[in-house]
Amino acid sequence: MSKLTYQDKINIYNERKQGNSVVNISKKYGVRKDVIKYLIRLIDKHGYDILRTNKNRIFSIEEKEQIINRVLVNNESVCSVAVDEGLLSYGMLFNWIKNYKNMGYNIVEQRRGRSPTMLKKTKNPNIRETIEQENERLKKENEYLKAELEYSKKLRAVVQARKNQQQKKK
Repeated sequence: MSKLTYQDKINIYNERKQGNSVVNISKKYGVRKDVIKYLIRLIDKHGYDILRTNKNRIFSIEEKEQIINRVLVNNESVCSVAVDEGLLSYGMLFNWIKNYKNMGYNIVEQRRGRSPTMLKKTKNPNIRETIEQENERLKKENEYLKAELEYSKKLRAVVQARKNQQQKKK
């Protein structure tokens, strides 16, 4: 289905009110017939203002639960509830109901934004060092670093001695 512009939606509504068939309109704009029927019902109920969406409408958890309960508890049709609430597509309500059932009849608000690419590594809380173990580990690390420093000093001295010998030979 192609995405319809604001002007396309108005044209579809006007053409349908002039008597053009839904089949002809769906072929002309490349959308399904049920999308056109839903669009006509939506504009009839709420007017052209429902089509003006500068940003997405965000529903609170309570609003979603109330809308879902209209379908599941009151046995109202999904399409009629979606039109009454002014959802831009009745597919949104189908997805809400599906997620509601999959989550064990709880509404879980999806996090917005990009997920972190690198997960932080956390230490296992069950493995904690005691102060004595930490002191022992730090002493060993300190001895290792001292030995590494001594080695690098001796290596530097050997290299310097060889350079001095080569300069004396020349």
